[in-house]
Amino acid sequence: MNMTQQDNQAHCGRYFPATITGIFLTIVLITNTTIFGVPIIIACLFRLIARLIKVKPLDNVGAAVVAWVSETWMRINLWFVRAMVAIEWDVQIEPELRTERSYLITSNHQSWVDIMALYEATTDQTSFLRFFIKDQLKYVPILGLAWWGLDFPFMKRHSKEFLEKHPELRGKDLETTRKACDNFRGKPVAILNFLEGTRFKAPLHAKQQSPYKHLLIPKAGGLAFAVGAMGDQLHSLLSVTIAYPKGVGELWDFLCGRVLAITVRIHEHEIPAEFLRGGYQTDPEYKANFQTWVSELWTEKDAELTSLLS
Repeated sequence: MNMTQQDNQAHCGRYFPATITGIFLTIVLITNTTIFGVPIIIACLFRLIARLIKVKPLDNVGAAVVAWVSETWMRINLWFVRAMVAIEWDVQIEPELRTERSYLITSNHQSWVDIMALYEATTDQTSFLRFFIKDQLKYVPILGLAWWGLDFPFMKRHSKEFLEKHPELRGKDLETTRKACDNFRGKPVAILNFLEGTRFKAPLHAKQQSPYKHLLIPKAGGLAFAVGAMGDQLHSLLSVTIAYPKGVGELWDFLCGRVLAITVRIHEHEIPAEFLRGGYQTDPEYKANFQTWVSELWTEKDAELTSLLS
């Protein structure tokens, strides 16, 4: 964390010392998750049965229940955080967002606090935020069922080496994810994809020899995969920049009140129509153009971070 030990000892929540505030909020989050986890699991099982008997209206009811419970769970979490810790929030959204539209969202990634910052910024601005998840994670007990119930798209991506040995499977992973995204047909969705693939760390930044001052090298293929899978369901791309002008912290520091300021900027970008058809793995021209587009987005984000942190 980019704070001195003295700073860590000095900063605390609104009413209690840092450690007590952190313990209290941790208990609140665990209790809240346990309470709301029960109806989520029941609703997910309801959806599963509806799909097995192929009754779409019942499946839609189950989906609406899961979404409402999840949104309520997050709102309560955010309310307790606001009540217990004094954070200087600076959120600016360039476009006028609408909850009835579908957005693909990308953001820089420095800490698990980013997730809370993203929900703080997008609640009531977009539909409930969802993530692309690796296909293997759907087998995680309870959580896998909840993610399935929330229609989190499970991405099944084969490595370049695997595809070289099994060329007949080329394009199958995109088709699998596209089918998963069909659950969003006719209803709004906001899906997040972290282009860096992992959190920013100075050693990794140096190892990559990243051309960006505050960012790791983006994985354009991941975004292309998402765009290709979602296609014309998307209204636009939201580029989110998250900065911590008074120091980056992990989730525990956040709960203790040691993350003093969080700045969020959201910019809307039109997704070029040529990218909606897919073809990153098979079309060299498509790949080159897409990488150029992503590089431009990342250059703008890096400059914005420099400005926000100066």
